[in-house]
Amino acid sequence: MSSSSQTSRNEWTPESWKTKPIVQDVTYEDQEHAKRVLSKLDRLPPLVSAKEIDNLRQQLKEVALGNSFLLQGGDCAELFDYCSQDPIEAKLKVLLQMSLVLTWGARTSVVRIARMAGQYAKPRSKPTEMYEGKEILSFRGDNVNGFDPKDRDADPERLLGAYFHSAATLNYVRSLLDSGFADLHDPSNWNLNHVRSESVRSEYQQIVTQLTDALDFMGTIGADSRQQNNNALNSVDFFVSHEALLLDFEASLTRLLPCTIPSADNKAKKEKKWYNAGAHFLWIGDRTRQPDGAHVEYMRGIENPIGIKVGPTTKPDELVELLNTVNPDKHIGKVTLITRFGAGQVEKHLPQHIKAVKKSGHIPVWVCDPMHGNTKNATGGIKTRHFIDIIQELSEAFRVHKDNNSKLNGVHFELTGDSVTECIGGSMDLKDADLSTNYQTYCDPRLNYEQALDVAFLIGKYYQKERRGQVFPSL
Repeated sequence: MSSSSQTSRNEWTPESWKTKPIVQDVTYEDQEHAKRVLSKLDRLPPLVSAKEIDNLRQQLKEVALGNSFLLQGGDCAELFDYCSQDPIEAKLKVLLQMSLVLTWGARTSVVRIARMAGQYAKPRSKPTEMYEGKEILSFRGDNVNGFDPKDRDADPERLLGAYFHSAATLNYVRSLLDSGFADLHDPSNWNLNHVRSESVRSEYQQIVTQLTDALDFMGTIGADSRQQNNNALNSVDFFVSHEALLLDFEASLTRLLPCTIPSADNKAKKEKKWYNAGAHFLWIGDRTRQPDGAHVEYMRGIENPIGIKVGPTTKPDELVELLNTVNPDKHIGKVTLITRFGAGQVEKHLPQHIKAVKKSGHIPVWVCDPMHGNTKNATGGIKTRHFIDIIQELSEAFRVHKDNNSKLNGVHFELTGDSVTECIGGSMDLKDADLSTNYQTYCDPRLNYEQALDVAFLIGKYYQKERRGQVFPSL
């Protein structure tokens, strides 16, 4: 690193983003109230530890090198009401089951990052919307305002609500994992009654049979998690993430903590560095990734692994500039590039991004988000996504990476563990008319439990076919 860039980096503080232009900001009517809340947040204990964050960074390095696979998923906009036993268990279950299917298919370890315990804020294309002929403020997420049209004023007390709901969610997730919730031996976990197509059900049943047979075999030879305390089948690393949108909130959770990654000379000294202690992983979205903007300024100073959403409007040279800014030392896997172009658009945009990043010398984690570029309106103006579009973009991403001597390292989904009806298609064969049956989202449509497993099964089959030597297996 040059002396000038070192000086620039040394000038970073958790508040230096305030010198940069900001978008998607929240204005509070009572500024003194907001200051009191932020002061309280400054004093509250960290939600996650530096050791956990450093552990994720080391695992994402292996993902970037192609030795592991990243599964990131969860709610579009988490609600405080989701901080409850059943929703937490359902989300945890689907991510664990998906990761087991992916491990089976790809024959590689899977890093699990949930969009939960903090994904309470959402960027909006417009600050206001029309409701019953009146212009009102847009719903910005539970940590800003309420979904009820009468509750749209920004309330700083909601930031404290976000902290304590995140803490409660994390506490329950940790207790579940410590008590063996990740043990997936029970065949009843793999109910395929929702699959309407007999041929698809037969294919899925083949996978489930192989998985359960493998688990039974491991039990027979004594390599089973029920006989060994530290087996990967019943004890897993599980990380949480959210979009770094409200910078006052993020800065208030930024702590100077001892770094646990060994130094270059392998000495045991623990240098203190800045961590966002509110989540293991944070990302900046398509609307907040301006190279000279406040969000990029904040993200460049924290030790957490970070993500950057990459869309059709991302210019290749701008992407390299972003990488140079947030990761000047080119640490492998420090940055995850989450591409979201839309079905039929991957070939047009992704190759130039891959070539520019390769030329720059950065080695990021390449992830496909096939959700955000495929939002459509169904009958009656209801927002939805078509399962076939999601699979098409994912399939295109696998192919384009392979054609450009690169590798897709992971996937990023908006999903829930519940049987909602928000996306059309999948093995349940949901139609337009089914959307109103259980449409629950307050923001973007999510894959339901069954559709999320559909995706995992399809990716698993893709890797199985690849191992059998097919030139380019499609999903």
